[in-house]
Amino acid sequence: MTTAKTPRFAGRLPFRLRRPAVSGVLHVRHLLVWPVLAAVAFLTFCLTVAVGSGDYTMSLTEVVPALWGAGDPAGVFVVRELRLPRAAVALLSGAAFGVAGAVYQAVTRNPLASPDMLGITQGAGAAVAAGIVLGTGAGLGTQILGLAGAVSAGLLIYVLAWRKGTTGYRIVLVGVGISWMCSSVTYYLLSRGETYEAQRVLGWLVGNLNERGWENARPLALALLVLLPAVLMLGRPQRALQLGDEVAGALGTPVQRARLALMVCGAAIAAFATAAAGPVLFVALAAPQIAQRLARLTVPPVTASAFTGATIVLIGDLIGQRLMEDTVVPVGVVTGVLGAPFLLWQLARAGGPSGR
Repeated sequence: MTTAKTPRFAGRLPFRLRRPAVSGVLHVRHLLVWPVLAAVAFLTFCLTVAVGSGDYTMSLTEVVPALWGAGDPAGVFVVRELRLPRAAVALLSGAAFGVAGAVYQAVTRNPLASPDMLGITQGAGAAVAAGIVLGTGAGLGTQILGLAGAVSAGLLIYVLAWRKGTTGYRIVLVGVGISWMCSSVTYYLLSRGETYEAQRVLGWLVGNLNERGWENARPLALALLVLLPAVLMLGRPQRALQLGDEVAGALGTPVQRARLALMVCGAAIAAFATAAAGPVLFVALAAPQIAQRLARLTVPPVTASAFTGATIVLIGDLIGQRLMEDTVVPVGVVTGVLGAPFLLWQLARAGGPSGR
């Protein structure tokens, strides 16, 4: 295989292969950023397992062998049975929220768009609240209820935004309306339910990793294994949509089919993450923007967003476990406190000088 000579651009490396006939542009900074983010996510994962809740702490040199069942038996038990399942759910849910946020921000061409801003997670919350308070989901569990609610909200957004096609502008407006509608339904159900029912709903709505185990991690891992490659294969239409619908169509991109496919994949990923960990706020909003700025790309990078989201949730959970001596603060509360200033900064930055 030979490569034809092509000019170099700042931060980019164009290439063209003669056999097979493939051409493209390699973003050098992106190729360097996502392995670093992957290493940071793994380090944070090991740190969370090492110093999680409880008095038993370990060093990183002890944690890594214990992950594979080697080392002191007591340490292996603490790592693999008590802390690893929770950390795995945090890692996978953060990665899923990061990917879903990257997809929705690319589809809508709006840096403020994310599943928790467009009503996807609120739909999951309304379904869980209805199942617990009204008993309509008896025997299904919060995971299935959250999954059904999130997917239903995503489909409803697309249907209501359809006017001989959809645009990112309409998706955002309809999503905000769906978000408020689902939140209102949830608040009504909370006011109607018994005290113990309301506490159970609120414990899930804040985004909580307490009592999470492998039964929560396995479905999410399987969903990412199927849906993440689908999102990566849709990368080319995703980048074309950034140029606008007319330009993307002129380049041969099936605009509406590509947007629908990306929205379905993003909603499904967010639904599985929400079902596993609850609606952890601001991760899907912040992770793609942080990754995009680190990689200096025009569209949020999917893989870098996944590692960034995983790191944010792991750090938030670690802070929640160690912040108070006798209480574990839900991870959604921590990310909400950290994410609110980021949202205000994004709003100010998006408004430009006059907006500020």
